[in-house]
Amino acid sequence: MLKSWRKKLARVAMAAIFAGAAIAPLPASAASGTGWGIAASALSGFLAYKSGLSMMLDIGNNARYQQQSLWQDKKANGTDGNARDVAIIDGVMTRLTQPDVFVLPADALPFSWHVNDSALFNAACYPTDYISVNRGLVRILGHEAEIAAVLGHEMTHGLEHHSAEVYAKTMATYYGLSLLNMATGVMDWQQLQQLTVYSSAKLFTLPTEYAADAGGFQIAARAGFNPGGGAAAMARMTAYLKDESRDFREYQDPKEKTDVNYNDHPDTELREARLMKLLTDYSAGHVTVEARKDVCIDGTRLLSGVFTAETYDDTAENAYLLAGELGRLFHDCRTAEAWGLGAAGDWENAKAPMLSAAVRQQGLKDTLRTLVTAAYAGEAKSGARKKLDAAEEKERQALAKAYEAVLAANAKQAKRMRMNSDIYSDLGDSRKALAMIDRALAAKGLDDHAESLGIRGRALAVAGDFDGALAAADAACAEDPKNVYNFLNRADIYWMKGDLAAAIADAAQAVAADEKNADGYRMRAILEDEAGDRDGALADYQKVHELAPASECIPDEYLKEIDAKAYDARVKKREEAAKAAAEAKKTEAQKSTSESAEKAQKTTEKEQKRT
Repeated sequence: MLKSWRKKLARVAMAAIFAGAAIAPLPASAASGTGWGIAASALSGFLAYKSGLSMMLDIGNNARYQQQSLWQDKKANGTDGNARDVAIIDGVMTRLTQPDVFVLPADALPFSWHVNDSALFNAACYPTDYISVNRGLVRILGHEAEIAAVLGHEMTHGLEHHSAEVYAKTMATYYGLSLLNMATGVMDWQQLQQLTVYSSAKLFTLPTEYAADAGGFQIAARAGFNPGGGAAAMARMTAYLKDESRDFREYQDPKEKTDVNYNDHPDTELREARLMKLLTDYSAGHVTVEARKDVCIDGTRLLSGVFTAETYDDTAENAYLLAGELGRLFHDCRTAEAWGLGAAGDWENAKAPMLSAAVRQQGLKDTLRTLVTAAYAGEAKSGARKKLDAAEEKERQALAKAYEAVLAANAKQAKRMRMNSDIYSDLGDSRKALAMIDRALAAKGLDDHAESLGIRGRALAVAGDFDGALAAADAACAEDPKNVYNFLNRADIYWMKGDLAAAIADAAQAVAADEKNADGYRMRAILEDEAGDRDGALADYQKVHELAPASECIPDEYLKEIDAKAYDARVKKREEAAKAAAEAKKTEAQKSTSESAEKAQKTTEKEQKRT
C-alpha cells in the first residue's frame, strides 16, 4: 500500500497471527528452562514461518480466492462509477501487464484489478495478485506515469510474494517471542503483541516497500511510461497529505515523524529521493533534480519545474516528470545525434512531450544541444554508459532465468495451473483461462497432457471458438479415454454450443469410463433436466446421492423425492444459517454506527489540532 493505516495495522496483524494459532501450537514444556525456551522459540518460529508461508502461497495461487478478493473489495468499498477513472486504470494496467514487461512466477496468478469507490488516497495488492485501486488515488494523481509507478509498486508486491513473506515472518516472530517469554517472563502479553507488530512493521514490511518502489520503477519504465513517475507520485502524495487531506486515516502530523509508531512504510520524502536516484542511474548518471526544482544534466541546470496547480504546489512533481522524459532520452539514445537536436526549427520528440514544449517555450534548444553533446562526450571517461549497460544486462539475465523457472514448473505447479484455468473458465474469463493452461502445457513437469488439452478446449469455448475447442477436446478424449473429465469437458463445450444431445452422449461416456464417479451422473442429470427428461435426471441424481450422500448439488425438488430426511435437514440448516446471517448483519450495523461516531470524533480532533 502507499501509506499504512497504523492503528488498523496492529489489529489486522495480530488478528492474522491468532487466526493461524492452530498451525504450530506452543509446547507446554517450553517454560522448563531458559536454555530450552530459547531453543524451542527458535524451532517454533521456524515451523510457524514454514507453515504460514505455505498456507499464504497456496491461498495466493488459487483463482477462486482471487475472485473472492474482488467480491470482498466490492462489498467493503463499492465500485467507482466514474467511467474515466476505470478507463485510466484499465489502460495503465493493460500496458503494465503486456508480455516482456515482467515474468509471472509459476506459483502466481495473472493480475486482476478493480477501481473501488473509496475516496482515500491508496492502492493495495492482495496475496492473490488482485490489485484494489481507490478512486481517490486516480483523482489525486494527475499523470498516468505516476499511476503506473504506483501500480507497478503493487505488482511487485504480488510478484515477490511480499504479503505471504511478511505474514509468515510475523507469525514466526510471535511464536518465537511467545516461547521465549514463557521461559523468561520478561514481558506481559500486551507488550509481546506490541513488540510483534512493531517488529513486523519495521523489520519485515518496511524493506518490502523499498523493493516494491524499485520494482515498480522498472516495470513502469519497461512498459514505456515516464520513469520520473515514481518520484513525481511521491511529491504529489507529500503535497496532498500536507495541504489537502482532511481524513484522519491519511493525515500525518509532521511531529509524529519523531515518535515511536507502527508505520510500516518509509518516509515519503526518502522514497522520493530513492526513486530519483533510480532515475539518475537509468539516465546513465546524467539527470538529477536539485532542490526538488532544478532539472540538471551532469550538474548543470537546464530548466526548472514550475507551479501550475491551483490548490497545491506541484513544482517538484513537474520537475520530476521533466527529468523523467530527459532520463528516458539518455537511456534510449546511444549518441547525441540520435536526439535530433541538429535539425532546423523547433525540437520535438514524441518520447518527451513536456520537455519538448518547455524547451520550445523557453528557447532552450541550443542549451540542450550543448549539454547533451558534452554529456555523451564525457561517457567514455566516466564509464557511466558501461555501468548502465552492465546493470541492464544483469536485469535481462534475471528475467531470462525467471522465465526458465516457469518453463521448468513441476507437476504440482502444472496441476495448479490447470485448476486455475478451469476456475477462470467457470468465471467466464477466457483470457486468463487460456493464459494459465498454456503455461501448464509448456511446463516441463506437465503430468497430464490429455486433461490439459480438454481444459484448453473448454477455455476456447468460453472465448467463443467452438471449432478450436472441439478439436482440443477430441484430442484429449482420444489420448486418454479413461479420464472421466475429458468427456465432461467436451460435454460442457457441446452444452455451451447448444448441442444438448451431444453433451448428454459425452456425459454418458464419462459414466461408462468410471461408474463410481458421481460427477458423470451429476452432469448428465443437469443436462437431462434442461432437455426436459425429468425421469432420467431423477435416476442420475439418485446415483449421485448414493455415491456422494453429503453432496449439496442435488436440487431441492429432486432431493425431496430421493431422500425426504436429507431434504428436511437441508432446509433446517438453511434456516439456521439465515438466522445467523441476520444476527451478524444486525451486529455489524451496530458496530458500523459506533465506528462512524468514533471516526467523526477523531476527524474533529484532527481538525482542531491542525487549526
